[in-house]
Amino acid sequence: MASFDTTHLTNKIIPLSIIKEAGIALSHYPELEEVSIEFRFKSSLTKSFMKAQPKFSSIFRKKNERAYVILMSETFKIDGLELSLKDIPENVLIGWLGHELGHIMDYHRRSSLNLVLFGIQYWISPNYIREAERMADTYAITHAMQDYILATKKFILNHSSLSEKYKARIRRLYLSPDEILLLVKEQEANKLKY
Repeated sequence: MASFDTTHLTNKIIPLSIIKEAGIALSHYPELEEVSIEFRFKSSLTKSFMKAQPKFSSIFRKKNERAYVILMSETFKIDGLELSLKDIPENVLIGWLGHELGHIMDYHRRSSLNLVLFGIQYWISPNYIREAERMADTYAITHAMQDYILATKKFILNHSSLSEKYKARIRRLYLSPDEILLLVKEQEANKLKY
């Protein structure tokens, strides 16, 4: 049963406080229209503002019967700094949501066994984390979300209150603004070929 502060779209549960941003991000992923996705606030997430994952009860179902959740923190705490979701610019929030939907695109294409192995590798291997985060960025960019992804990267990397340690982690794990622009140019060149 939904609370008063959520709304239901086709197979989606979205808190009203982010309905506009989630709707814009979802509009870039028509392949996810029939996929069950819940956007849910969680009081504490470590090391991240958001996290996409399959719902445990659906991991061993057929791909088209799986359900996913994007967990979000209303307040992100890192190195003594506290950022509220309300303080995040709209285009940055859309980019963050688009990145998480990129993870869901990646998960949705995997078999159940591959999804379990992915989870184990993600948990134990920093290199695998990097590969997964870059894949999510790539999905977002190939779904015409490059402006939002760039806004998100710039927001993090240019935020004066975020520690250099956190920014270094972002630089190490995710596509850089230059890599994003290069990927966009490659996409445009491929479109011209066809």
